[in-house]
Amino acid sequence: MKLKLSTFLLTFALTGSVFAQQSDPDVESPAIKKQKEELEATLASVNQKLALSEKTYRDAQTKKVKYDTLGLGAWRAEMARFKEEKNGLTLAFIKQHPDYFTSLLALKDVIGALPKDVQSLEKTFAKLDKNIQQTATGVKTKAVLDKFDAVSIGRIAPGFSAPDTAGKSINLSDFRGKYVLLDFWASWCGPCREENPIVVKAYNTYKDRNFEILSVSLDQPGKQEAWLKAIHDDQLNWKHVSDLKFWKNDVAQLYSVMSIPQNFLIDPNGKIIAANLRGAELAKKLATLLPQTNQGK
Repeated sequence: MKLKLSTFLLTFALTGSVFAQQSDPDVESPAIKKQKEELEATLASVNQKLALSEKTYRDAQTKKVKYDTLGLGAWRAEMARFKEEKNGLTLAFIKQHPDYFTSLLALKDVIGALPKDVQSLEKTFAKLDKNIQQTATGVKTKAVLDKFDAVSIGRIAPGFSAPDTAGKSINLSDFRGKYVLLDFWASWCGPCREENPIVVKAYNTYKDRNFEILSVSLDQPGKQEAWLKAIHDDQLNWKHVSDLKFWKNDVAQLYSVMSIPQNFLIDPNGKIIAANLRGAELAKKLATLLPQTNQGK
């Protein structure tokens, strides 16, 4: 049976412990625990799939003399499918229980570090009970969605300036009139380094077709040499900027970057037209925008 937030308010009022509208309910209360149990039951099957996939891949790697990336791509694709399935089940649960505080917590998990459809998630949030929206967690979640919306596909890419490898200020506006891939990475990021050869190939193919790359590194304070070495070793022959603030990088915070590698493709008018183009998706997208016939024009 559903227990609405209004019931929580009444319960707390009767016990002399009323929480303000902006406060979260007690997540250890029996009612919230019951909500969590309902959600866990809904997600039990897909969570088992995710756990088994993780264990199977890790076990296979530990049996090898040397860790390698054999099957890594296939495993990531499988995990992505399971996570999509989990998100679908979670969103269905939220729709059925808009008055559950647990639905808000579940929505935060769906949003994650790189939401695919911010506008749809905003609509889901808007359908939650108003009391749920106005909790402290609700207000924070809305602020996160607003930040993601500001850098979603169709928005004008927020402008910025940042120091390059020589300390010279580079502005995003310097690239206006070209397609530019705004690429977030770091020398310490293994998946970023794995992706770099793909990005290099794309750059070499399309650099003469009105295409540029601007890489933003989330390298750590005092690690400029590591940053420069990675640029040289991976042959990243395009513009690079970093303030060497790690996850507090100003540009990363402006673009709500919470995981790397991540990128945004910006058109000549400064509009974001794609995001998180990984692997073959990057070359496929560029091929549609910058066909061979345009070379030299």
